[in-house]
Amino acid sequence: MKTGLVLEGGGVRGIYTAGVLDVFMDHGLRFDGLMGVSAGAIHGCSYLSGQKGRSLRYYKNYVADPRFMSIHSLIKTGDLVGVEFCYHELPDKLDIYDHAAFLRNPTPYYAVCSNVDTGEAEYLRITDMREQIDILRASASLPFCSRIVQIGDKRYLDGGCTDAIPIGKFREMGYGKNVVVLTRPRSYRKKPMNMALVKLFYRKFPRFVAAMSRRHIRYNETVEKILELEKAGEIFVIRPDHALEVGRLETDPEKVQQVYNHGRADAIACIERLKEWLNT
Repeated sequence: MKTGLVLEGGGVRGIYTAGVLDVFMDHGLRFDGLMGVSAGAIHGCSYLSGQKGRSLRYYKNYVADPRFMSIHSLIKTGDLVGVEFCYHELPDKLDIYDHAAFLRNPTPYYAVCSNVDTGEAEYLRITDMREQIDILRASASLPFCSRIVQIGDKRYLDGGCTDAIPIGKFREMGYGKNVVVLTRPRSYRKKPMNMALVKLFYRKFPRFVAAMSRRHIRYNETVEKILELEKAGEIFVIRPDHALEVGRLETDPEKVQQVYNHGRADAIACIERLKEWLNT
């Protein structure tokens, strides 16, 4: 049975996932496939290239840098997260991404993106991080805070808008034994959002607006399904036991470190049980 790793997003909350993944690297854990959403896709990259500690390092070094993420960048470029800095200068010059290691890794890697024309999730495979960096950027392009990302003849925004935890899709693709890393506690349920701003901003994309109006329903249904699958022993879930004390757009490096530490601690606490589960 193929094993899969599914990574939820959550902005800076995703550094929790980075802590979990670094523990996986400590223990040599590998999977037959990986699917990430938004920040989950971002941190999955360093896991696949085997660069332990990279996600924490560059977040702490640059999270307060206005080139990394700032209102100034949003006003100047239309993107809260600096595209040139985060997706080119940082991985190519400042904290170099190991493209060769990624290319050597045979693990199929998918990033979830939301097609704004169809209002549907798309699960795009990345085989070359340098050539397909815009897929990663699209997966993490939050509504209101990012420009729509054009890839070929399609237009995308954050994957969390349409399939925030793609466990159903991965199971459908044949990954029957999945580890799911969440960035919200077990009790969390998403509430409906105020649609007035969505309808104003994305009035040219009525199907995307409709998808956003149902976002909380799909998320909460997925959470209930995860609880059911977890109880049946069909998936293994790692999640924080309480709400992470960090904002989606947090700029305090110490808070980033604390959330990373939380992810590491949770992964260490269950790692032997996880190994046993994967081997049964």
